[in-house]
Amino acid sequence: MTRIGLFAVLAVLAAGPVLGQASVGFGGLNHDTSLPVEVASDQLQIDQADGTAAFTGNVLITQGEMRLSAGAVKVLYAAGNAGTISELRASGGVTLVNGAEAAESNEAVYSIDKGTVVMTGDVILTQGGSALTSNKLVIDLNKGTGTMEGRVRTVFQPGAN
Repeated sequence: MTRIGLFAVLAVLAAGPVLGQASVGFGGLNHDTSLPVEVASDQLQIDQADGTAAFTGNVLITQGEMRLSAGAVKVLYAAGNAGTISELRASGGVTLVNGAEAAESNEAVYSIDKGTVVMTGDVILTQGGSALTSNKLVIDLNKGTGTMEGRVRTVFQPGAN
């Protein structure tokens, strides 16, 4: 490692946690949101009055290579377009995996039309050997990018790329 590179890493580590937000590349989370969505769970409750479905118990949602698991997921359908899912609201230990990247949080909202996933509450993102934590992670699946917001923390491994 060059002397300048070493000083840069030491300066970041000395600064401690990053406040505000940090942009993160999500090459592995670049995703086709037009693919079919498959949901599996222990139980399903449908409410015709408000047009929602609630999946509970070991919920696993797949769309292409992307996997989302949670304790419970509420499905909201598009207004005036029965059968078209507009949003998935997951809670109870959410894990999102796509390729070599994985994120965990307390809750997540997947807006299918927008192609975004917003994860909140004790967010942990792992990319290879690196890990980042924050209060909120906003993933743009169309662009393969993300923004971590709140109290962002990371650990740099010396010699890692």
